[in-house]
Parts: sequence; structure tokens; C-alpha cells
Amino acid sequence: MSNFWHWTVIIVVVAHIIAYLWLLFATSKKKVDKRADNTTGHVWDEDLTELDNPMPRWWLWLFVITIVFSIAYLYLYPGMGNFKGSKEWTQINRFEANYAKVNDARDKSFAGFINKPLDELIQDDQAMLLGQRIFANNCAQCHGSDAGGATGFPNLNDDDWNWGGEYADILYTLNNGRMGVMPPWAPALGDDGVKQVAAYVRSLSGIDHDGALAAEGEAKFGMFCVACHGPEGKGIAALGAPNLTDDIWLYGSHEIIETALYEGLNGNMPSQSEILDENRIKLVAAYVYSLSNK
Repeated sequence: MSNFWHWTVIIVVVAHIIAYLWLLFATSKKKVDKRADNTTGHVWDEDLTELDNPMPRWWLWLFVITIVFSIAYLYLYPGMGNFKGSKEWTQINRFEANYAKVNDARDKSFAGFINKPLDELIQDDQAMLLGQRIFANNCAQCHGSDAGGATGFPNLNDDDWNWGGEYADILYTLNNGRMGVMPPWAPALGDDGVKQVAAYVRSLSGIDHDGALAAEGEAKFGMFCVACHGPEGKGIAALGAPNLTDDIWLYGSHEIIETALYEGLNGNMPSQSEILDENRIKLVAAYVYSLSNK
């Protein structure tokens, strides 16, 4: 706030307080001529007469107390321009203090089991309940409340993992995120090549396919696809390349194969480290691990 507005606020606030005090005491001491019957002379509905009684003293002092309270408040808390108040209270400080209390309480609730070995942790009902709640608040939007996944979002209940399903792999995924890229191969393969490779990929998982196209697609698969999916099409976890032999399809079904070859695919699992602290990541990782390791 500029000095102009700083002093403007102070002058206006102080002027109002002084004006209120003067008004109270000036009106309380003012002498008015009263009628003999102590009325103002105003009559409504023929018999409703307005009396001219003074304000009760307790009411007057109640107004004075509110003004004194306002002066004390403005001394203790912000309200006078740039003046921070003697307590230097701010909403940010209040939030940080409350947030610290919440963190302390949460850390205490985690302390009993967060350092347990994994096999004990996934047997701890309280730990798994907390992990499930963290998952519901932060992960269910993509993976579903039952962790069953959706098109483009993997099912976490089975044992099919692009990047590895061990506890350490899941921890790494949560902390660092994952980026899966399937480049478009149509420029290199051509329309016929796309159909041939798609037929060969279908053959790997035992899906109905054209045998002649698949035979021609095998050589092209070996030229363009083995670098990520491996010579047998079983994928390479370090690259996030999926297993093409198990008939589990992240982007729907085998019908997406030709589309993926033509247009490519992009998958992004964002890092959760800026949202969740270390203890909550450990809990949700243990919970996710337990889903496929019952």
C-alpha cells in the first residue's frame, strides 16, 4: 500500500472514532426544552404519543465500550494502513500455524507404522485404510475408486506393469512421475506396413489375425519395434514399453493397434512429490502394491 493510501486510511479511521465520541457525549449533555407532559408533541393514531426520555446510561456506556474495543483492536491487529499491529497478525501466519498443527497431528498418526517393513505394513489395517483414503483423494480421478483404471489409465489390481510393479518401482513412479511415448510409425511403415505390423502384434497375444499379413509384419516388427518391446514383444519395464503378448491393452483393446501405429500415443503419470509428503507417498505406494499382491 502506498503512503497516500496508508495515511488516508489512518486519517479516515481516526476521524470516525473522534466523531463518534464527540457525538455521543455532545448529545448526552445537550439540554432540550421539554413539554410539561414530557412528550415531543408527536402523536400517531390519535393516542400513540412519543415520549422525550433520555437514552439509558448503560446504553451510552455500551457505545463507549465498543469504541474502546475498536481502539484496542486497531492497536493489536492490522487496520490502520500499513501498520501491522503489535501482534503482527496475518492470515498467512494463521494458516501456517494451523497447517503446522495438522502436519504434527498427521505425523503422529503415521509414526506407529510408517517405518514398518513392507510385508508388515500391508498387513496393517490402519495403514492400508489411510493409504486407501490418500489414493481416493489423489489417484482415483484417473485410476478409478477401485483402482481398476480406464482407457489410457492402467488397472492397478492386476500384475501387468509397464514400469515394474515392485514396491520400489511404485515409489519411484509416485515421486518422479512417468512419461510414456509411442511415436507414430506410419511415415516409416506406410499403410501396408501398419496393417502388417498390427496383424503380427495381434498374433503375439493370440487374437484373430490375418496370417499372411502377420508373417510380413514380423520382419518389420523386428526392424522398428524390438528396441522398446523386445524381440518377443514382452516389453521392457525400464522403458515403460508394454507387454504385447498378454492381451491386456492400456488404451482400450487390440482395435487401437493400428491407430497407435498411425498416430502414436502419449501417456503421462505426473509426479506426486509436490502434493504428497514422503510418508503419504509410502502409504499410498504400499496400498497400491497390496492391490496386486494380496
